[in-house]
Amino acid sequence: MARLPRNPWPKDSGNVVRFRKRSRWTKPAAYGVKPARFRRPGKSWRQEWFEMRPILFLIALVTIALLYQTPGFYEPPGFLQSAPDRIEGVFTRCGPGRGTFCVIDGDTFKLGDTKYRVTGIDTAEVHARCPAEAARAEASTTALQGWLSAGAFQITTRLDQPTDRYGRTLAIVKRTRPDGSEERLADWMQAHGGARGYDGGFRGGWC
Repeated sequence: MARLPRNPWPKDSGNVVRFRKRSRWTKPAAYGVKPARFRRPGKSWRQEWFEMRPILFLIALVTIALLYQTPGFYEPPGFLQSAPDRIEGVFTRCGPGRGTFCVIDGDTFKLGDTKYRVTGIDTAEVHARCPAEAARAEASTTALQGWLSAGAFQITTRLDQPTDRYGRTLAIVKRTRPDGSEERLADWMQAHGGARGYDGGFRGGWC
């Protein structure tokens, strides 16, 4: 019976490749396989526009709803405003025999028989509930009277909601400065006339 040699592997058999157990979750790259890549086909501008239309439509509806429900705070776009009327004159306090241009309080004035409510602000009431409110009302009324009498200004009204619940015309009042910029009465009254921003909803007290 023939015996096997002690070293069955020839000397020139080359390097021995050792067996290595692979992990169960080995990545495909370990086997020399490139993973598949799924690329989303590109969209044309028309497809993107059709997909974006519902979102843009929803944004437009929300914007219009805000403009409609809070007319006293937001200035509407130009197509919702009337043509501007230029006004210039000396304003007095409203009362018997006080003239055509007069001021009722810090946010309301009259031109003839028409009452105008300045949008975007609220001031203390002349018929005050406490001395503090009376003082604030006097200061705001004086400030409004001075601004209106200082020179020519323009009034535009809202076409979607021209009056408030008291029948006063909602007015957007501005003046053009010598440098060509605009000065909005509501902003000026908040900075110098003791007024506060008002969005047409609940009004807090002044006492």
